[in-house]
Amino acid sequence: MTTPLFRPSMPPTAPRTALLTRPRIALLVLLAVALALPTVADWMGEPFYVRLATRILVFALAAVSLDLILGFGGMVSFGHAAFVGIGGYAVGILFAHQSDGSTLFGFPGTVNGLIVWPLAMLAGALAALPVGAISLRTTGVPFIMITLAFAQMLFYLMTGLKAYGGDDGIALWSRSTLPAPLNINDHTTFYYVVLGLLVAALALGWRLVNSRFGRVIRGAKDNERRMAALGYPVTRYKLVAFVIAGALAGLAGALLANATMFVGPQYLHWSRSGDLIVMVVLGGIGTLIGPVLGAAALLLLEEFVPELMDLAHAGLGEHWKIVLGPVLILLVLYARKGLWGVVAGRRP
Repeated sequence: MTTPLFRPSMPPTAPRTALLTRPRIALLVLLAVALALPTVADWMGEPFYVRLATRILVFALAAVSLDLILGFGGMVSFGHAAFVGIGGYAVGILFAHQSDGSTLFGFPGTVNGLIVWPLAMLAGALAALPVGAISLRTTGVPFIMITLAFAQMLFYLMTGLKAYGGDDGIALWSRSTLPAPLNINDHTTFYYVVLGLLVAALALGWRLVNSRFGRVIRGAKDNERRMAALGYPVTRYKLVAFVIAGALAGLAGALLANATMFVGPQYLHWSRSGDLIVMVVLGGIGTLIGPVLGAAALLLLEEFVPELMDLAHAGLGEHWKIVLGPVLILLVLYARKGLWGVVAGRRP
């Protein structure tokens, strides 16, 4: 029997994807650490770490919302903290009216989280709608300056609201209420609620980024004119992304008000927007999970570096950002995807 010169080709098989890639392992480790943290803190007798971790998760949510438009849409918003502050004021204002028994536009105040938190998201989205509609008429530096201008306008508006504390803000003496058995006045319960909301926001962001909507946003970042020539209403897509980011930032503001038991105009200040941008850059622009690491890195540096510098030299702790600068420079030069790129490695 002779061997045929040509053998029939076998149908191509789909390449197998490894179940445990380095990014997936990193995600599992991060989730395990987050779930175990309250137990470890209780075992160490350091409940402070739970409150610190809660604050990190809240700012991580705000940074993730910024990464949706900055990392994937190329929209460098220098006023993103304004939406965080508006979400916080939604909680504070309704709390104030509930405390004194007054009404707001004919409606009584409330501390019910199932009402207040969605309203905070709605307030953030409604604020983002006109800001985005005007800002997206421009690109580059003009876009940055317009978002900054709107944020400062809202900052001074809240400063002038004497009915709601003005410069002093609004102090809360209780957190929002959730259905039993969730009592977020307990720090551990509140931590897990915030963690669950952050995971849900990350899942939503992943779904959006990998959908047709997300592909249009990413395409517009690379070449907006080409996407428009293909027939996509690019500005409309970018505006929807901007509004979604504003809604998530509003939720972060509501959680921040509950975490700190306070809301004030400083939440809307441009420097807070700068902190959010630093978190995104530190963690990795356009990675979603990177801003979580960036928020943790920045807040941990802010918490512990001043103490170490004070130990080394009295009075030097207030200049702790001289450490942050070289860290940022090294990450920008040698880690294209920030801390997430270092932890998870380069993706194929």
